[in-house]
Amino acid sequence: MPAWRALAACALGGALGPGLGQAQALPRTALVEARVVGDAIPLPLTAEPGDAARGRAIVANRQQGLCLLCHSGPIPEERFQGNLAPDLAGAGARWSRGQLRLRIVDAQRLNPDTIMPAYHRTAGLHRVAPALAGTPLLGAQQIEDVVAYLETLQ
Repeated sequence: MPAWRALAACALGGALGPGLGQAQALPRTALVEARVVGDAIPLPLTAEPGDAARGRAIVANRQQGLCLLCHSGPIPEERFQGNLAPDLAGAGARWSRGQLRLRIVDAQRLNPDTIMPAYHRTAGLHRVAPALAGTPLLGAQQIEDVVAYLETLQ
């Protein structure tokens, strides 16, 4: 295992362990099935449009999205941002809405070796805390909110 992968796995495991009580506060919503077309999920997971402000809050939240553990981004008030994954600045210019959605829902569909968790998949996962089994890390509306925020990062 490459050193960066081991470091990321340890960091992610450490972040999920102590924050488990906070993770249980996530909405326990049913998994929304999404149709993948090529490298994207073109249709939204919800009827309500995503809200960029709520999405930014999820990305910045170290107990909910954990995005800044691996990514850096234009969130200057958050210190100690990661450098293991692509910078989120410019994400909306690099990927379409559907491509962003798939990368958040299940990045392993594109890269089986990624360290990015599947935020809206529950099947086929390993080492899931019993309290979180069968529950997506982010609900469908939260996914749409994060997509809306990332789209603003041109």
